[in-house]
Amino acid sequence: MAAYVIFTRESTQDPAALDAYRSKVRATFDGHAHKVLAAYGTQQVLEGDAAEATVILEFPSVEAARAWYDSEAYQAVAQHRLAGSRHRVVLVEGL
Repeated sequence: MAAYVIFTRESTQDPAALDAYRSKVRATFDGHAHKVLAAYGTQQVLEGDAAEATVILEFPSVEAARAWYDSEAYQAVAQHRLAGSRHRVVLVEGL
């Protein structure tokens, strides 16, 4: 069953740290089946507060999503995202 990792950037604290994250994150997907469904597109806020940016990733399963997210490669790169911004990251199991 598919699973989705949704990143919502709420605010930016350090643009240079976010640039480092963006330049390194793609390599963390090597060996992990995934599909980018949305990334930094134009948003229309229907309810609630606007996010600075949203990324939606699809993985074949919750286990596959966790394997990528928990991987040494991603966790090393995620430190740049954590230093550069406030994000909400949610893993949602599909139907």
